Amino acid sequence: MDSQDTKFNYKIILTALVAVILGILIAFYYSYAQSKTEINFLEQEKEILVKDLTIMKADLDRISALNEMNDIELQDAKFEVQQLKDSVGRLNFTVAKLREFKSELRRLAAKNDSLMLKNNFLRYNNMLLTDKYEDSRRQMELLRASSSSLAEAEALQRRKILELNQKLKTKNYLKMDFSEGRGYRLRGARPVGTNKASTIEKLRGCVTILTDPNVAESEKVIYLQFLDPDKQIVEDNANTIVVNGNVYSKRVEFVYLGVETSVCESVTIPEGSLKPGTYTLNVFEDERLITSSEFQLK
Repeated sequence: MDSQDTKFNYKIILTALVAVILGILIAFYYSYAQSKTEINFLEQEKEILVKDLTIMKADLDRISALNEMNDIELQDAKFEVQQLKDSVGRLNFTVAKLREFKSELRRLAAKNDSLMLKNNFLRYNNMLLTDKYEDSRRQMELLRASSSSLAEAEALQRRKILELNQKLKTKNYLKMDFSEGRGYRLRGARPVGTNKASTIEKLRGCVTILTDPNVAESEKVIYLQFLDPDKQIVEDNANTIVVNGNVYSKRVEFVYLGVETSVCESVTIPEGSLKPGTYTLNVFEDERLITSSEFQLK
């Protein structure tokens, strides 16, 4: 009887031991499966993190090439990214470390966005500067063209001045000794001399040209210029003569025979258009003033 009880007790003990062993194996199996699942999860997170960090490093490299001003900050970011990649490669992090890396990744992403905004701002400013440079370059081209045109015009003007000076040096001007200006009013068709300004309808200018035996018979042109008390040109029937920028009252043509000659010509003005004062008669040949005289109107 005792032998049977002993065998029965051994069986119970053996059964309990087998149950404990099975329990340990089952627990170890579930622990192993859970660890493997967590390791697989970490491996997947590692791959995603490596991809994100690689893309971020590529973005940082591109931004670094475009924006040298942020080079120091980019170098720091590259160093931190490399440290993270090294840590991920060694699988020496936990779930808590992974969360820390994700926070760091978000911080770097925010910094990357900031750098992208700065880069876009710099590119926009560069575009504006390029447009301004193109406008300035076009204006410079226009200024160069204008400067060239002005230089050509100045050169042409200098040549004309030299030609005129040469002409003036060689020209034999008329010799004039006496000039006179007077006012006339009309009585019917006959002019009557007067010095009353309000009644004058014509101003007459006369000049005496002296004898010059060195001059052969030739056609000559002189210009009469009447100036009022305000030194304004008196017009002939509201008309003036303009020659090379000089304004005259009357153009007079005549034939000079080399002997003393008196030349007279008049300008017509509206009655009552003159005011009292001192009037001037200037006589020009070409652009040179030969003689001048003054006369009074009351």
